[in-house]
Amino acid sequence: MSAAAPEFHVEHFGCRAARADGEALAGHLRAEGLNESDPRSAGVIVVNTCSVTEEADRAARAFIRRAHRQNPAARIVVTGCYAQRAPGELAAIPGVSAVVGNSHKAFAPQIVMNILGSPIPHRGGLIPISTLSVPHQVVWADDRFAHSFIEELELVPGAQTRPNLKIQEGCGNRCTFCVIPQTRGTSRSLPASSVMRQVEGFVAAGGNELVLSGINLGRWGRDLASSNSSSRNTLAMLVREIFERTSLKRLRLSSIEPMDWDADLISLMREFGGRRLARHAHLPLQSGSDAVLRRMHRRYRPWHYAEKVNALRRAAGPSLTLGADVMVGFPGETDREFQETLDFIQALPFGYLHLFPFSPRPATRGWSLHAESPVPHAIVEERMAALRALAAQKSDAHRRRFIGRELDAITLHTPPGLSRQGATSALTENFLPVEINSTLPANQLVPVHVTGLTADGALQAFSRCAILEAQSA
Repeated sequence: MSAAAPEFHVEHFGCRAARADGEALAGHLRAEGLNESDPRSAGVIVVNTCSVTEEADRAARAFIRRAHRQNPAARIVVTGCYAQRAPGELAAIPGVSAVVGNSHKAFAPQIVMNILGSPIPHRGGLIPISTLSVPHQVVWADDRFAHSFIEELELVPGAQTRPNLKIQEGCGNRCTFCVIPQTRGTSRSLPASSVMRQVEGFVAAGGNELVLSGINLGRWGRDLASSNSSSRNTLAMLVREIFERTSLKRLRLSSIEPMDWDADLISLMREFGGRRLARHAHLPLQSGSDAVLRRMHRRYRPWHYAEKVNALRRAAGPSLTLGADVMVGFPGETDREFQETLDFIQALPFGYLHLFPFSPRPATRGWSLHAESPVPHAIVEERMAALRALAAQKSDAHRRRFIGRELDAITLHTPPGLSRQGATSALTENFLPVEINSTLPANQLVPVHVTGLTADGALQAFSRCAILEAQSA
């Protein structure tokens, strides 16, 4: 392809699994000869949206309007959860050429190429399904989710040294606050053979750390037919197969619901944690109040959650980094219920928290609960501030425990500013950001000795490998 090849830009919003969708789409466009560029110069801009909160919707709309203002000639294609939930709303924004819901995400590469006038041969038969009559635009979205997996090209350690392999899509939990069942459908799994092919290819390409992700990752395999009538496919079985059949050096599991950390999966953490399985567990919490969890229709209680955390800590040891999502201001949340959440979080060994205020989503039970019993904005802000302070305290205490210790890490693509200082960005095996005081290439597994914390809270460290290389030079 010549220097005049069409250029594209993919803008990511939302969770790790959503980013995996965007990365897969970008991979397909690169394979068709397109070049990636800045949104100011791209011929087509793909906006991969989230819709878990109103703020996520607002951020996507703001980006679309800004991109159209800065680059009016660009064709804008909107996909992701917001595109599935409210395609007409997005199609009405000036500059939007196409809206592709999650139901038709597999066709997104073809749609982009069609817009650029370079159609891909019909792979599987792209049939435009316009559910809306929008002049000059095409909208693909329905409620069948028959084409929601983007077929992955071979994963390689490139722009992402630790790429995401999305192996599961959708969720059927029906939490009262969540719009995901509407925007992504019920749980569906990538077949084990496809997963293994991707892992094997990643290892062959020199990859060292791979992240398994999904919308409800712990439910992987439950919709797949099992070769053994007396057992079912489980995430634990898949992880064990990866370790037995490939030489992948490090596997990391993204967010898994508390009730899906079963005995087999915890046993894998005991057997492989700190070696081939990262000692890092993210268990969504949402609330530490039993009453609030019931109103949320969450499938566990605080004592269930604490039991899972304790089992994981026994299996992985004290180096485990534990993370959680916590929601503030769920409808009807009282001062006492919020205090229960604070006390619960204080009692557990969290290394970090993702905090966010409740956001009413249309067509959910939470929408009507919010109308009946909203928590005032000022109170939500006060509670968010209290949780931020607690989260910062727990994160700092967790990281300081590793000063003077040696940890394994993988080097990342270092930002130019840090690189000019002769340092390298890395991530420890147990999910802690680290700055190494020497220059190392990305995608290297290195032992580091932690000496302190930076002003931003990252670990400071030196690499014994770098010292040995310097001595031998």
